Amino acid sequence: MRQSTKRLHEKHGHYSGVVVDILYDHFLAKNWNKYHDTPLEQYVTNFYEMLQDNYAMLPERIQRMMPYMMADNWLLSYATVPGISKILTQMNERVKGRSNMNFAVIELKEFYDEFEQEFTSFFEELRAYCHEKLDTL
Repeated sequence: MRQSTKRLHEKHGHYSGVVVDILYDHFLAKNWNKYHDTPLEQYVTNFYEMLQDNYAMLPERIQRMMPYMMADNWLLSYATVPGISKILTQMNERVKGRSNMNFAVIELKEFYDEFEQEFTSFFEELRAYCHEKLDTL
């Protein structure tokens, strides 16, 4: 993760960690079938249904955002570069253009293989750590 963040730091400063998180969401969605038996489309549908079923319990900010999230199917759109580009643009707007996140898709395309390798390494370490912790319970 540090390698990915370092690659983005010059252009995105302290927002580089946020950008990496979003880019890694892309690789998780893109490679979902390696990590979960339920197809991503069905998983996302189930998640949106769970949000709707528990709407009253959600923070007001999430309640306001939900219709947009579902209408544009944000979670499924993470699997595509255009979808990530749209998410980065929306995030940049939320911070009033200070992050330049909307341009991070340029680095994503330029260093796509490197980011994907770094994600895979990070995620495999995370999975191993979680399995180890679960085994001690």
